[in-house]
Order: sequence, then structure tokens, then C-alpha cells
Amino acid sequence: MESISHKSIDVNGISMHVAEKGPADGPAILFIHGFPELWYSWRHQILSLSRRGYRCIAPDLRGYGDTSAPPSVSSYTIFHLVGDLIALLDNLLLPQVFVVGHDWGAIIAWNLCTFRPDRVKALVNLSVAFMPRNPAVKTVDHFRSLYGDNYYICRFQEFGVADEEFASMDLKFLFTKLMAMRTPRGGPISFSSASLESSKEPLLLPSWLSEEDIEYFASKFQNSGFTGGINYYRCMDKNWELTAPWTGAQINVPTKYIVGDVDLTYHYPGIQDFIHKGGLKSHVPLLQEPVVVKGAGHFIQQERAQEISDHIYDYIKIF
Repeated sequence: MESISHKSIDVNGISMHVAEKGPADGPAILFIHGFPELWYSWRHQILSLSRRGYRCIAPDLRGYGDTSAPPSVSSYTIFHLVGDLIALLDNLLLPQVFVVGHDWGAIIAWNLCTFRPDRVKALVNLSVAFMPRNPAVKTVDHFRSLYGDNYYICRFQEFGVADEEFASMDLKFLFTKLMAMRTPRGGPISFSSASLESSKEPLLLPSWLSEEDIEYFASKFQNSGFTGGINYYRCMDKNWELTAPWTGAQINVPTKYIVGDVDLTYHYPGIQDFIHKGGLKSHVPLLQEPVVVKGAGHFIQQERAQEISDHIYDYIKIF
């Protein structure tokens, strides 16, 4: 880990912390993390793929870790998030890169490929499948109709509430709980402090996480708080409005999609049929056959580190 270099780069009006490893002249991979994560979520892939000759670049996104966190909710739209990454590539003089995304990072990556496919050689997305814009219903209303007001995406809309709940919790407990989570039982996830702390099951650190890993995540969020990341959710309906011109647009980038079979996102109503019966392929025509990893949960690039690194390498090496 000590061999990974770190620097701050001014992009799109903010200072972005970037972790990097690998030969400067090697083919570049841009890794985009999710919520509530950091560049650190890609530590295994950075080490594995840099050894194979790739230049691995993993920023803390806007609002996370050691990157700037603008105070206004309106500073977290999808245009800001994609714009940050385009500015980063411009700063690094990289006209085109491989892109790997997970969770919110996958959402950003889908949009990056929609807006600027010229900057992406190929895409590997984990966990969150492409969700075509439905012109008939706003995004938050869609989730509310499925799961009710207590669903975490709906709860996150009220400024300050979830932010303060997360901040008041034991963050080592919080990250252990979140990362060990599997397909929920008994209803939708609220991510409230009450629901997270109510489980009677003993809290055990998964074998794929160390105390040092949990300490790193907890220490960074202790400093930054959670508001920046939660603001991504607060911009969902604004993103729905802003992306109206791309309604029905296809993603014409070579793509591999990977998901764990006990990932929360693999159990949305109708999502498995969408992924496996042609729906996803109709929107992403250059999609390879989706990969479902048995027994893997949401934080798949950490839980199945070498397997995911190998999947990424086996796909991008053909380009």
C-alpha cells in the first residue's frame, strides 16, 4: 500500500485527492467508487492491475475523503460528478481510459459513457445496472412507490437527518455493519441508526476486511462527514430533469457488468429479468454476458478482490 502515490489536483473548481500506481506510459484505468466509500475501496485492484502494466487512477470523489466537499446540494449533480472526472483526465493528459465503477461510481460511469463515450475505451461496472430514464416518473418517486417513505433513498432527501445519524454512530461499527450486509430480510433498508443498531446478530468482521481497513474508512469519514455523499441522492430528481435530452439514448461503449447474487441491488423488483432477458443489452448493445458471482455481496471488489481484478484484466486486455 505504501507504493501507491497520492496527490491533490485542481479540477472543475475543487481540489481532488487522487491515488495512483503503475507505469506512467501504461494503459490507464479510472476507478470510480460508491457510497459510502473512498479510493481505498479499489486498493486490491490498484495493486493487482498495476503489476500487470496498467496505470491505475482512483480519486476520492467530490464530497468524499480528502477531496473538496462544496456546501451546496446543487453542487452534486451528475454533470458536476462527470465533469470532475473529465477535468481529471484532461489534467492527466489522458484522452481515453478504461473505466471501472461500483455502486454510485457505476451510476457515474454509465453517465460518463452516455455523455462522453469518446473518453472511454471500455467499461467494467459492478453492482448497479444501467437504469434507463423513465420520462413518466421522477427517480425518488419511483423508489418511494416500491418501498415507501422509510427507504433510505427517500429518507436521505431531508437535509441533515441521515447525515447527523451517521455522524453520531460508532463509525467502526457502522462500516463493519454496512460492508457485511447481504440481501435484506423483512423489508426495505432504511439505513437509520435504529435499524443498523437493532440487529441481535453478533457483529463479526468479514474475513476480507481487516481492522486497519475499517479504521481507514472510519477515520476519513470522521473528518469529512457523510453529507457530501448523501447529497448525490438529494440530486437524483434534479438529475432526472437535467438528463431529459438523453432519454432513450444507448450506451455504445464495450461493457462488462458484474454483480454478486446476494447484493442488495440484484434483488430490486424485476432487475434480474432486466439483466438476463435482454433489457440491459437493449440499452447497452456492446454488453458482454453479465457475470453473477455466487455468494458475493455488495462490496464485491473488496470481498472477492482477486476474482474481480481478474475479471477486469481478462476483459480489458483484449482492447
